[in-house]
Amino acid sequence: MKVRVKYSKTGPLKFISHLDVMRYFQKSIRRAGLDIAYSTGLSPHQIISFAAPMPLMLTSVAEYFDAEFQSLPSHDEFIRRLNEAGTPMMEVLDAAILPEKALNSMAAVTASSYRVTLTDKGEQQMGSLWREQIPGQVEQLIRDTEIVVIKKTKKKEEPTDIRPMIHSCTMDPEEASMEMLLDAGSKVNLRPEQILAELCSRCNVTYDRFMYDILRLETYMNRPDGSGYQSLIEAGDCMF
Repeated sequence: MKVRVKYSKTGPLKFISHLDVMRYFQKSIRRAGLDIAYSTGLSPHQIISFAAPMPLMLTSVAEYFDAEFQSLPSHDEFIRRLNEAGTPMMEVLDAAILPEKALNSMAAVTASSYRVTLTDKGEQQMGSLWREQIPGQVEQLIRDTEIVVIKKTKKKEEPTDIRPMIHSCTMDPEEASMEMLLDAGSKVNLRPEQILAELCSRCNVTYDRFMYDILRLETYMNRPDGSGYQSLIEAGDCMF
């Protein structure tokens, strides 16, 4: 049985790498005594795969992995045992059994939503700019038909029009927070830092990553009927 697990990654754990997260869950599953399936061969390993690895310094309440199990306890017992074997800063939030032909989480991801707020450093150095100038720049960003930036990959840097990758971007003046929905996935991916860097450039200020707290709110896949997005957990059956 293939199970999709939704979990959070908060607090100081924003400084640990994706490889550390993988090792964490491999050990937590063993400590929880769950009957996970292993690959065959000379070096058996747990059959587990993660969706859209998150960069360092981001927190999230919507991370996912898929794993295959030989047998399962009840839904609530499954979550309880995993949480008791780990830390509250990496809390398992939900789990669902996937249909046999479901895409794995990495292949299914198409978009992610984020909330951005200022850190204490950001509040001190650009609090007034964030509230007075950035909202207008966000509105202009959405009105633009083309936004060309230098996008860096592991192999090269090249001019890229990121406007088609931005589905929404809004400011909440009362909360002094920004929310955005961006393309995410193995083929097309836009990081929220690139939006923040572009907004800073338009305001003629230097982008400093330590001025912002970025929280991933949800990770999405396309609905089967093409009518929009659904969260990755909605692809499965939560009743087990």
